[in-house]
Amino acid sequence: MTATITHNIAAQRFETLIDDKVAYLSYRIVDEQTLDYNHTIVPAELGGRGLGTALVKFALEYATDSRKKVIASCSFVANYINKQQNYHHLLHKNS
Repeated sequence: MTATITHNIAAQRFETLIDDKVAYLSYRIVDEQTLDYNHTIVPAELGGRGLGTALVKFALEYATDSRKKVIASCSFVANYINKQQNYHHLLHKNS
């Protein structure tokens, strides 16, 4: 399954809608150069489809393309980054 993920700027989150359920990764803007990825939410009905991972990848690619640093307050995001060396450069020095 390929999910269509969008950036909902007003809600400060990356999201996908499947079967009338929303899965999302939310963030807060720390400063002009830094985003705090603080929650990844996937409804139980959508679990096991890789949506959380897809949301994290999308969010990290957004940070890369936007030249932003990331604070990984969400443990799911932090665990993903720890396993993927190619994203370590995105971590804010205080993460």
